[in-house]
Amino acid sequence: MQIHINTRDGVPIYLQVVNQIRYQVAAGRLSAGEELPPIRALAEKLVVNPNTIARAYRELELEGIVEKRRTAGTYITDQGSPLARKERLKILTERIDQLLAESGQMSVGIDEIISLLHQRHAVMTSSRTMTSTQTKANSDD
Repeated sequence: MQIHINTRDGVPIYLQVVNQIRYQVAAGRLSAGEELPPIRALAEKLVVNPNTIARAYRELELEGIVEKRRTAGTYITDQGSPLARKERLKILTERIDQLLAESGQMSVGIDEIISLLHQRHAVMTSSRTMTSTQTKANSDD
């Protein structure tokens, strides 16, 4: 599990931890039943107070993302799938809002944004297809 703390962005550290764990669950990088690092270990790794990590874990537990098991640690809950979809859509909505704000500042209209999205989707889809074909061809050698 990778978590990066930015002390300059004004977001409280515990909230940075919460948001990054949420994102990793939503993206499927953390699966149901997977154990999170112990509070002290993660605090030492991030060089923060253990109370900060404990607060983040409590917040995640209140949201139903993790559960504490007595003397066994903190685990991602099995409820991950509906939450994961909801969280993915929330993350994408925030990114879309940022894109729309930036496009407005650059005087780029919504039709141009939609066209650009279609173009980028086509490029990414063809890249994946080519990569998949190349991988299959290499494995046949």
